[in-house]
Amino acid sequence: MCGRARLSTDFSQIRIAFRIPPERPTPNFAPTYNLAPTDPIPIIRYDAKAGERSLDIARWWLVPWFWKKEIKEFRRPTFNARAEGIETASSFRLPFERRRCLIPLDGFYEWETIGKEKQPYAFGLKGGGLMVMAGLWDICHPPGETVRGATIITCLPNELVGKLHDRMPVILPETAWSAWLGEKPADAEHLKALLVPYRADEMTMWPVSKRVNSVKNNDPSLIEPITMLERPQIGPP
Repeated sequence: MCGRARLSTDFSQIRIAFRIPPERPTPNFAPTYNLAPTDPIPIIRYDAKAGERSLDIARWWLVPWFWKKEIKEFRRPTFNARAEGIETASSFRLPFERRRCLIPLDGFYEWETIGKEKQPYAFGLKGGGLMVMAGLWDICHPPGETVRGATIITCLPNELVGKLHDRMPVILPETAWSAWLGEKPADAEHLKALLVPYRADEMTMWPVSKRVNSVKNNDPSLIEPITMLERPQIGPP
């Protein structure tokens, strides 16, 4: 799964990276080093009517279009969507067909259990840069409000992430962005073929402070490497 992430890259750089037209508005988004489910999360989607990409904000927890009750009553953990069977899952089938998006982040966190403690690790791309995840978005209309939600798609892990978890977010290379967004035709088989583990040798991981365990903590110090005293570090910083 992917249940905690970070993004401090300036939105002006994100606009350039995804070729967002200058007339498109830039949403407000504060840098976050401890992004959690239900928090605002940026998404890149394709506006087919305008024929251009759009940078928007969604709630990191996809509530499907058919949900009509209070939003707080929706308890399914849909901040992640498993790649396996995504094309038939009730909450994700229609978004997979027509509401796919890219989710730009700087990286994510996972935890290793050491005795009774949980040690967090940060993951990023070697050399830095945006980690562009495959996502879905949808809009629901609970009583008195309209909510745009998003989910991050997960797949089996690569060798690096697999040291800590049995799932990882799907990270898409730039060559896959256009097909995933729907800017060019792509059938379900082709889209499913994109939902594979990212290359482990292009990623890096390092241990970070246990302060990241609490969503109340959110500052740049959370991503600073720490020295592991309990045992040797299991991945390169």
